[in-house]
Amino acid sequence: MFDTMSVEIEQLLAKLTTVNDKMAEYTNAPGAASLNAALMHTLQRHRDILQDYTHEFHKTKGNFLAIREREDLLGSVRKDIEMYKSGSGVNNRRTELFLKEHEHLRNSDRLMDDTISIAMATKENMTSQRSILKSIQSRVNTLANRFPAINSLIQRINLRKRRDSLILGTVIGVCTILLLFYAFH
Repeated sequence: MFDTMSVEIEQLLAKLTTVNDKMAEYTNAPGAASLNAALMHTLQRHRDILQDYTHEFHKTKGNFLAIREREDLLGSVRKDIEMYKSGSGVNNRRTELFLKEHEHLRNSDRLMDDTISIAMATKENMTSQRSILKSIQSRVNTLANRFPAINSLIQRINLRKRRDSLILGTVIGVCTILLLFYAFH
């Protein structure tokens, strides 16, 4: 089922690639010169989407194959352990210790997988926050460039804030010096 689905998805990705190629031919046609900027933007966006889909598909397929190989390996190990237990009839302390150790390894592997997934989710969240902050910064810069009065107002506010800080610092310094003179005389 997985193989048929992956072949079907690969065929759909190939169709999407041909559609993108046809779009590229259309944008390069002589009649599309007037709409070229918008068409090129649309074409680039579709190419990015195709690249994202392809990357995500290969990533998911690789993850699934790795999980399947891991389960096959663990299944064969479990089967060997069960054959050993049932075939020889020996259920000694060493076998129990090996089984406990195997269970501990599986639990720590599961915990590591959980930790890695949490780290990946945190990374994705931080990346999205960074992109949001960049877009906010670009919007603020655009507004500042669009409205120079706002930019000059912000500069004057910052200048007054610095001036007030200097005045306050000077007053506190003079008061401290006067208190020290008073305390030592």
